[in-house]
Amino acid sequence: MSSNSIGTILKDLRKERKLTLKELAELTEVSISFLSQVERGKSSVTLESLKKIADALKVNPTVFFSDVSSNDQLAEIRQQFYYKDLSNGLQDASYTPILVTLQPGEDKGNAFSHSGHEFLFVVEGTLTVVVDGKEEELKEQGSTMFDANLLHYWYNLTDKPVRFLVISSR
Repeated sequence: MSSNSIGTILKDLRKERKLTLKELAELTEVSISFLSQVERGKSSVTLESLKKIADALKVNPTVFFSDVSSNDQLAEIRQQFYYKDLSNGLQDASYTPILVTLQPGEDKGNAFSHSGHEFLFVVEGTLTVVVDGKEEELKEQGSTMFDANLLHYWYNLTDKPVRFLVISSR
């Protein structure tokens, strides 16, 4: 296993912040056992779980992809979606710009919420966005902005990759 696996990075960040698994589980609404399995590389992690964990740890989700690794778990996640951090390394900004690529048919996952607001802009393809139970289809050059405290998720229900910009405020 790579020393820069998602689990290793998660564990290091959690310890840096002096959080127990129980405290992190409470902040993320993700079970202690699941977090422990992810840290030990025994469980795969979904996009929404990574987002919740990143928010709780106050880091950009791209920190988990800092190394292009042959780690199976990382490869599996990269096949589903790919995050490109556009923050130019700035850590304390009030918002986070990320370019996301979702592969065709990526429709797994559950809605989640987090603090702040979220702005989505579709660069290429068609993105299906569900916010507070309302579904909207965003075509290329389409955008939306919403309160990220509302349950939300995005899907690629097409047969082509979709690339979109996500700007999340903290």
